[in-house]
Amino acid sequence: MKIAIAQVNSHVGNFEGNLQRMLAAVETAKGQGADIVCFPELSIVGYPPRDFLEFDDFIRLAEETVEKLAAATNGVAVIVGSPSRNPMIEGKDLYNSAYFLAEGKVQFIQHKTLLPTYDIFDEYRYFEPAHEWNVFEYKGKRIALTICEDLWNVGNENPLYKICPMDEMMAQQPDLMINISASPFAYDHADERLHVMRTNVARYHLPLFYINQVGAQTEVIFDGGSLVLSPKGEILEELPYFEEVIKTYDLNAVMTGGPEVLQPKEKMPLMHDALVMGLRNYFGKLGFKKAILGLSGGIDSAIVAVLAARALGKDNVRVILMPSQFSSDHSVNDARQLAENLGVQFDIIPIQSVYESYEKVLEPHFWARPFNIAEENIQARIRGMLLMAFSNKFGHIVLNTSNKSELAVGYGTLYGDMCGGLSVIGDVYKTEVFELARYMNKDGELIPENIITKPPSAELRPDQKDTDSLPEYDELDPILYQYIEQRKSPEDIVEMGYDSLLVRRVLRLVNINEFKRHQTAPVLRVSSKAFGMGRRMPIVGKYLA
Repeated sequence: MKIAIAQVNSHVGNFEGNLQRMLAAVETAKGQGADIVCFPELSIVGYPPRDFLEFDDFIRLAEETVEKLAAATNGVAVIVGSPSRNPMIEGKDLYNSAYFLAEGKVQFIQHKTLLPTYDIFDEYRYFEPAHEWNVFEYKGKRIALTICEDLWNVGNENPLYKICPMDEMMAQQPDLMINISASPFAYDHADERLHVMRTNVARYHLPLFYINQVGAQTEVIFDGGSLVLSPKGEILEELPYFEEVIKTYDLNAVMTGGPEVLQPKEKMPLMHDALVMGLRNYFGKLGFKKAILGLSGGIDSAIVAVLAARALGKDNVRVILMPSQFSSDHSVNDARQLAENLGVQFDIIPIQSVYESYEKVLEPHFWARPFNIAEENIQARIRGMLLMAFSNKFGHIVLNTSNKSELAVGYGTLYGDMCGGLSVIGDVYKTEVFELARYMNKDGELIPENIITKPPSAELRPDQKDTDSLPEYDELDPILYQYIEQRKSPEDIVEMGYDSLLVRRVLRLVNINEFKRHQTAPVLRVSSKAFGMGRRMPIVGKYLA
């Protein structure tokens, strides 16, 4: 038997587009001699479909698309993920299902058992878990078919579930395991995925074909990295990250085993490629083409400009330099040099006169009060207004350039520098931004060196530095990481050697600025705990406030 992995990029709700992509993959796999073509979890509808699943018409279209795909199975079988209706009145109305299609019709359906409800996942909101587990036979081979999380309870030191679906299937003596998945990207997730799949093979002594989704859906990024494992746990192939791939494997060769083929897992290349794909898919799937951003001469906007040019093409990126009376000459020159290096269109719009007009209007009301954050925020909001004006006039989507450190502690202005349709680096700490800049410059100085080496500054008052308001980033970011990603308490973090007053101050800033994050653009997720749909905190909570 020959089994094809179709690592494809589905689009939520784009039934015709998803179908055409799958039909093309089926033809490719047939040309490779495949007997079965395997697609990812919920690939008929795209993942995650969220509340679209509550529309009866959405489910009807999914069912029709499954039937159309089944009609193309003459000469080759297909495994594909899609919702299916629960015929029982009790329980949720839907299952998250894996369909086996052959000879023009649906031959078998296995429902997902373990429904994740953590981080970005909310599957128990929509789906009923499976209550029975069966293998099916095709061309003399007994196949155990599971969906994503169904394999993630094995070998877990802190199991989330009380059942392992494969344990239930083993009595039926399967010959191989196939798992269709939509497992999202995080820069440190790939090694964990390899460990989990190896653990399953070690437990069941069966070959495993693991098919993962690739592509981005709003803020959630899927890296692919589909796997083929021999019964001895060898990773015979880990498919490329961030690429659509259709590749066929001979089951006999998989049973025999051989040398391992693994993808590189360096953090910065993975983070860079994920952000580029996330940007490209956000624009492509929404039908947008052109982006605009404010280019300040600082490192955050520089990184976003490079990512945008690589994701969308230089002709589709426009940058606006908006110096004020507090902007240094080198910031303007650095920004101009970067724009020229990238070959993107740039405009220079000084904002001093606009700011002074605000001062004049507000002078009777602000009289005798010193310059403070109010005047600083006016400058940021002027820039945001100008970017939105260009967006409305020319149809560009504004890219937000705030990093994760700033978002965490509220070091940004709502409706100013925090505006935008997509937060590109909102899951990248400031220290990681510097690493990313160095990676981008690995083949030559694309980002001017001065942008990387100068002290970070918002340049909203004379001689301002970020460290006037914040700790050094190499002190701040580890504390943020322990609190946000690792969910450590203040006492836990202090025991690691950090100053108690500093820890309390930083964590309080994170919590009291939750209201800002609730109003920001979707954040491309590249870590295990990003701001947005995967981190649900109350705005008015008292904890550490």
